Amino acid sequence: MTFFKGTEYARLETDRLELIEINPAMSRVLLNECSDGEIVDFLGLDSIEDFSVDLEKYRTGMETYRISYANFIMVNKQRGRFIGRCGFHMWFALHQRAEIGYAMNSDDDKGKGYMSEAIAALIDHGFGPMGLNRIEAFVGLHNPASQRLMHKFGFTLEGVMREHYCKDGLIEDSLCFSLLKREYIKAI
Repeated sequence: MTFFKGTEYARLETDRLELIEINPAMSRVLLNECSDGEIVDFLGLDSIEDFSVDLEKYRTGMETYRISYANFIMVNKQRGRFIGRCGFHMWFALHQRAEIGYAMNSDDDKGKGYMSEAIAALIDHGFGPMGLNRIEAFVGLHNPASQRLMHKFGFTLEGVMREHYCKDGLIEDSLCFSLLKREYIKAI
């Protein structure tokens, strides 16, 4: 698409997925220069609502001089369809750390290894081009699938964050996981 000429964004590929970065610069171009239809076509979305979270971050000033984000739309290469999102939704470049987050769009795609594939590429990108030293994850106590994913990639459980986030109107604890660059390099 010619809209993105001069706009820096990453495209990561795995065997089955293409990850398209949605960063502040990309959000700005999409919001100001593209129609909803062009956004949907370019990102392989089902509807513009699939992009609403990323646009809201841009509209509400998520990027500041201290914090930014680098989120990715997950596209199944075989089907050419949006199946989820992953990324660093809180990126503290000055401190070389970021919080990782992820979600599948449909239960039909869960349990097929897509997220493991995406997270592997994301961690490589974080410790590589983004220059991170630490990747953090906050996982719900009642989310064993995410806990297993963190352990699979060598994240260390640091502890419980008491009353850390609100989900469906309920304030819940979360588990704090981290992975340091030196630990990651040692493991590969």
